[in-house]
Amino acid sequence: MATWHKTGCVLCAQNCGLEIQVENDRMVKVRPDKENPRSQGYACRKGLNVIYHQYPADRLTTPLKRVGERFEPISWDLAIDEIAARLRELVERHGPRCLAYMGASAQGGHFEAAFGLSILRALGSQYLYSSAGQEFSGLFWVFGRMFGRQYYLCGSDEHAADMLVAWGWNGMESHQMPRAPIVLKEFSKNPDKRLVVIDPRRSETAAIANIHLAVRPGTDALLIKAMIAIILKQGWEKRDYIQQHVADWEKIRSWFEGFDIEAALAVCELSYEEVLQVCRLMATRRWCVHPDLGIFMGRQSALNSYLMNVLGALCGIFGVRGGNVIPGMVMPIGFHADERNPKTWRTVTTNLPPAAAGSFAPAAMPEEILSDHPERLRAVLVSVCNPLRAYPDTTAYEKAFARLDLLVVNDIVMSETARLAHYVLPCRTFYESWDGTFFPLTFPEVYFQLRRPIVSPPAQCLEASQIFTRLADRLRLIPPIPEEVQAAASGNRLAFGALLMTWAATEPKALAAMPFILAKTLGREWDSAAKAALWGMLMTAPETFRANAVRAGFAPGMDLGDRIFQALIDTPQGVWVGKVDPADNLSQIRTPSGKIEVFIPELASAAQALDADSERRALSLPEAFPLILHAGRHLKYNANTLMRNPAWNKDKRACTVAMNPADASALGLADSQQVRVFTEAGSEAGELEVSDQVRPGTVLIPHGFGLQYGDQVYGINVNRLTKNTHRDFLGTPLHRFVPCRVEAAE
Repeated sequence: MATWHKTGCVLCAQNCGLEIQVENDRMVKVRPDKENPRSQGYACRKGLNVIYHQYPADRLTTPLKRVGERFEPISWDLAIDEIAARLRELVERHGPRCLAYMGASAQGGHFEAAFGLSILRALGSQYLYSSAGQEFSGLFWVFGRMFGRQYYLCGSDEHAADMLVAWGWNGMESHQMPRAPIVLKEFSKNPDKRLVVIDPRRSETAAIANIHLAVRPGTDALLIKAMIAIILKQGWEKRDYIQQHVADWEKIRSWFEGFDIEAALAVCELSYEEVLQVCRLMATRRWCVHPDLGIFMGRQSALNSYLMNVLGALCGIFGVRGGNVIPGMVMPIGFHADERNPKTWRTVTTNLPPAAAGSFAPAAMPEEILSDHPERLRAVLVSVCNPLRAYPDTTAYEKAFARLDLLVVNDIVMSETARLAHYVLPCRTFYESWDGTFFPLTFPEVYFQLRRPIVSPPAQCLEASQIFTRLADRLRLIPPIPEEVQAAASGNRLAFGALLMTWAATEPKALAAMPFILAKTLGREWDSAAKAALWGMLMTAPETFRANAVRAGFAPGMDLGDRIFQALIDTPQGVWVGKVDPADNLSQIRTPSGKIEVFIPELASAAQALDADSERRALSLPEAFPLILHAGRHLKYNANTLMRNPAWNKDKRACTVAMNPADASALGLADSQQVRVFTEAGSEAGELEVSDQVRPGTVLIPHGFGLQYGDQVYGINVNRLTKNTHRDFLGTPLHRFVPCRVEAAE
């Protein structure tokens, strides 16, 4: 008999609500969930095709060990024993800096992060690498400096705004906001609202915008500085807001006075009048900005984020309704890691800090492995991600991973990364597990969905959280758990919790090992370490979370966390678990001054020196690479590396080399022919798509392709064209500005 189950999409951070029909323990149909309070019946074609993610042909169903050039099945016990012994040996011989955990990156599940980090920390290492460090190091780091916490990523309060500025963001294709196409169309069509798009090309979002500033690629920082200068020149800054909420404004004001605005805008290839119009709207409208990878992975990544925040502070948009706000959170995305603290590590070879809320930049990892430094990386635990296709410079990664003493990969498929591993451990999919994500995408409400298993996993597949628990056990990181605590796990949860905490107060190792202790007690009863960890997290949630929960309608009390947990169990479409106080948003700032601190010493000289002449020189391209590659185009047809079966894009032009007609004509190239793209890193061949959507002088290639499926490789691996050393000072790869050339393929 077929049954519909409420769940969520796992293919992007929006996690739109889905209903999936299951028949004979197999997913067979998908439709949007109209009862999901966040997505409200919206889902894109990725989510509606998620069955292709669930049933790949290269599914892993047993632990594997590399023996020479092939893999052989190995029992769980023997695999964990051997991995634990090797880890112990490496850490004891070379010190804890030899170990890194690369994970906590999944779009569909975050629960494994607590377990991977707990092992990492117990063995003395701080080296977490994740996708946050890949894309958002500059953003997190700037918010850490200006707001006091790296995870205070002030999101757009678009529902209370009358103007939305989409900067380097093509939300009609990439989403990055709940129900993004619906929201963007509303701004575009509503006569009382404005949609402003700042993007080099006429993207799908720019095509519906009320105003489109087609900024020259790589000049975003220069444009922002010019806009700040215009607002100051016109006297449009919010003086009362600055006086009340901004610190150090007088330290930076002179950077923008006397700035040659018109010369800067000429370099940006924009007219003064069109930029003045946008600045006037910023001074008079209730607006918010939604930046994306065009800024974060563009030229001068951290400087882009810095100046954008200065512009926001100048216009008084932070912490107010309709502006950019500190969101409510179930759990922060990462943790605050300030490299000015001497206890915070840097990488030993590249000297990079953990800029992205505790995460180091994956671009640095190949150098950290290939170095001759005595504390170089020698062991990497990769969990539920595929760095060989997700992170820059595939060639460097292949060389580096081949040098590791130990590479362990947890995944559902034999990915490109898994093919290089010493051990490959089979995970349950997100539809065979209890899991959820902590993306803070709503304001003022706080939403959470606990996704539950809707189909059975293969017999030997485990949650990544369970795999880490087994490994922690073998590493002797978990103190012996009393029998009475074990037995209590099968009874009343509150009674179990009271007994657990009574024992933990007498056991010095209990707190650090708590995710594993919960996994071995409640998790054993529930066959889910992840579900057990969530219960523990809700039971010990901080006062801010508890106050938000009461504001959302939950009665206060010692058992609040357990009642929220039960509500999540009872409501598979998700729950509004909290509501922040919009009138008190900026009280959360944790800087020394208690205000938005706009002076960042490390960026001061770059921001002050930024002008038309310096940028004109810096933007010149080498003769061998006269075009700019945007490496990582967002489309309806890519989902990171999570959709491996190309059948989901049958008859679609899913992975092409897109180029403007004028550039194609000048090179004697025609639509649909095979071309080869060359960069400093290497070359890749693919089908040419000639489109007037593409700005002259630029080339677009989507990410998430070049996947080996069966005996075939489908699409272009764009990270074969990116250098891991082409990055900013925090490690963010500059994927939106890669010099290249294009020729007819042989």
